Amino acid sequence: MLVLSRKKNESIMIGDQVEIQILAVEGDQVKIGIVAPKSVKVHRTEVFDAIKAQNEAALNISLDALTQFKQKK
Repeated sequence: MLVLSRKKNESIMIGDQVEIQILAVEGDQVKIGIVAPKSVKVHRTEVFDAIKAQNEAALNISLDALTQFKQKK
């Protein structure tokens, strides 16, 4: 893990196309802005984890359905 210190109005570049901007620091909360191409998906971790869990559940359902279909033949 890379750990960096930034102040308000400073930013971090990830590659050539993704910029993380520090917009405000209010108490223990930091507001950031992310500038990235539309092709780069940006999610909060809890949203990303929920999407991943839904995808895994859908894959399991699909595999179960395929197994049941093969057994019927």
